[in-house]
Amino acid sequence: MFQPSPWRADFPAIAALQRQHQTYLDSAATTQKPQALLDALSHYYGHGAANVHRAQHLPGALATQAFETSRDKVAAWLNAADSRQIVFTHGATSALNLLAYGLEHRFEAGDEIAISALEHHANLLPWQQLARRRDLRLVVLPLDEHGRIDLDQALQLIGPRTRVLAVSQLSNVLGTWQPLPALLAHARAQGALTVVDGAQGVVHGRHDVQQLGCDFYVFSSHKLYGPEGVGVLYGRTQALELLHHWQFGGEMVQLADYQSASFRPAPLGFEAGTPPIAGVIGLGATLDYLASLDPHAVEAHETSLHQHLLRGLADREGVRVLGTPQAALASFVIEGVHNADIAHMLTEQGIAVRAGHHCAMPLLKGLGLEGAIRVSLGLYNDSDDLQRFFTALDQGLELLR
Repeated sequence: MFQPSPWRADFPAIAALQRQHQTYLDSAATTQKPQALLDALSHYYGHGAANVHRAQHLPGALATQAFETSRDKVAAWLNAADSRQIVFTHGATSALNLLAYGLEHRFEAGDEIAISALEHHANLLPWQQLARRRDLRLVVLPLDEHGRIDLDQALQLIGPRTRVLAVSQLSNVLGTWQPLPALLAHARAQGALTVVDGAQGVVHGRHDVQQLGCDFYVFSSHKLYGPEGVGVLYGRTQALELLHHWQFGGEMVQLADYQSASFRPAPLGFEAGTPPIAGVIGLGATLDYLASLDPHAVEAHETSLHQHLLRGLADREGVRVLGTPQAALASFVIEGVHNADIAHMLTEQGIAVRAGHHCAMPLLKGLGLEGAIRVSLGLYNDSDDLQRFFTALDQGLELLR
């Protein structure tokens, strides 16, 4: 039965891709953009671009107002208590590096950082390298058979020497929601700071950072239907006050002399240099668009399409889905067929999926795999997209087998 997307027409690139005979099923890597975002970028660049916070002239005042209005919109989207808890970065990776460097002074040799076995490289490597610099112990929380952090083992491994717990909200490979409430509560009880990588999770449903109870939450704009080059770091006020500045330059300074300087607190103190002004304004426009949608209709559409995807994969002989996906994506391998070969066959037929280790090399190695195919869904996908994918998959398998 055909399941249309009510929002497909809001994304001009989907029609353009369709004219090129391309079916886009790689939204976990980056999403296509709504017309509302394109309009916001065109308006900003077409009506007078200017730097923010520093100019007294009208273009500068208007740019600053739009930029800070976007900060308010992000705070409202996450239900942060104060917009000053929102720091703009150049991506989730940038935000996580900010935390790893900004918290470095709080560690002593022998302290522990806990991550999970499924982390994206962006939430692994900054902590790994911090551990190497400061002679810390990087504790890797194991997974259960479904692809979720094994809660019983994790609660044993997170202890009094744990200074930071940094975990993903939703796995970009396995599509599994992680048991954050219990993990975060236990880490807090041990005196640890908590970091949530929301790069995938923020896209699906609305998440209340106050209810979540984490110290820090990060995400990337480009996965949330917004522009590239923009990231968000939410931090509780008391947690932000613990951070040392790690990048230095214009805007973040209060007073400067040749031999010394003093710096602003968050958020501006962590936004050195010219920020991605157009991107931040564009993210605000994207959040306005997303806020206008019926969340129940969005959830129902995503759930139905995801179930269609999982049923279709289960019906095909030799296909093994990794973990027990719960939202919007599925990664799989095929017995006797290399993931790169099937990815090539799909690409030849105009199906855009992701193949490889998905920036989670240790996870794939732990599963005994060199790589996997990942199909990921967006607001704009419909059942015809999945039918084209399954047709191409069957034709590819027939040739390769």
